[in-house]
Amino acid sequence: MTQTTITRTGAHRPRPISFLTLHESAGWRLKFYGIAADGGRPRPELVRTAELLVPTALPYPAAHSGGEEPHDVDRYGVGFVIVHDAPDYAYALYDWWAGENEIHQRIFSALPNRLGAMRPHPTPAIGCVWELAVTDFERRAWLRHVLANDEGADIDAYLAERFEGEV
Repeated sequence: MTQTTITRTGAHRPRPISFLTLHESAGWRLKFYGIAADGGRPRPELVRTAELLVPTALPYPAAHSGGEEPHDVDRYGVGFVIVHDAPDYAYALYDWWAGENEIHQRIFSALPNRLGAMRPHPTPAIGCVWELAVTDFERRAWLRHVLANDEGADIDAYLAERFEGEV
């Protein structure tokens, strides 16, 4: 068996993950979360850039009943955004619920000092260990409040449940 070597840039350092705001824009209701490599919150200008990109990053219209195309699934105008002020890039991960039980995602990125150049991330990445903690929380909240709720989907309860923690 071959031993795989992983080059690490240092030991894992926990990062706090904070709920920032419930952002409403272009028909979307989005939970915004923030992560920063320095252990604080992401820079306000990065959060603002991510907010301004909502109409560009997410499909329009926000709520949509699927059409004739097989990949044109229902979406509900509900999701979450993870803003990550990382050392190598500034990221904004736009995630939305579609097709009843699917998370769809687009990632935008820019060099930390070039936020005005934020555009779709050029790799097939889906997230890092910190971002995926938010995705896992959101998956569980969607399951609890929408899919497994005996009284029917409760989008407001889903939006009210928010992650705060350290990963």
